[in-house]
Amino acid sequence: MSFETPLPPYNASDSHATFLSSSCFDLLLIEMVPLAHGLAATLSAGRKGASNLADEEEQKEATFRRLDALGYRVGQGLVERFSRDRPRFTDTLDTIKFLCKDMWTLVFRKQVDNLKTNHRGVYVLTDNSFRPFARMSMSSRSEAVEKAQPFLWFPCGVIRGALASMGIDATVQAETSELPGAMFQIKTVSAKE
Repeated sequence: MSFETPLPPYNASDSHATFLSSSCFDLLLIEMVPLAHGLAATLSAGRKGASNLADEEEQKEATFRRLDALGYRVGQGLVERFSRDRPRFTDTLDTIKFLCKDMWTLVFRKQVDNLKTNHRGVYVLTDNSFRPFARMSMSSRSEAVEKAQPFLWFPCGVIRGALASMGIDATVQAETSELPGAMFQIKTVSAKE
């Protein structure tokens, strides 16, 4: 799968090559969050007796789990497909670099802007113009940051799934303080705090 415009002759050596419109991918990402939130609201409406605040928190958690699980599976599939012709990575840092350069380019059409590590299993990926946020706008900055947070849950799952497929168990957290930027913190499970 590629987001690039196919140039003739198409890659004849890859009989499974498919192409995906990047605008379709953008629309999918835009619609996934409201869909997951709607499903969580519908499922929690069937239960009665919970307070509104607890119910709202449960809906948020259910939305997070659903989007993270979808992203996890997508990340696994992408790595299975695009790292099959590469030698196995021997170092965690090499795996993270593959994620930042090759896979990020495949999914978001650009490389990660900055990668930092403490060399103890914690990596921070910074994307100053995160593609899903490129067209997002709100009346106030704080409203935009709050509304943008759920749109980071699917990419967190993609990162976690990709790393799991390459043999690295990790937790991924994301945040944004200024649109369209995003920061992803990856902690490998063996990392000491």
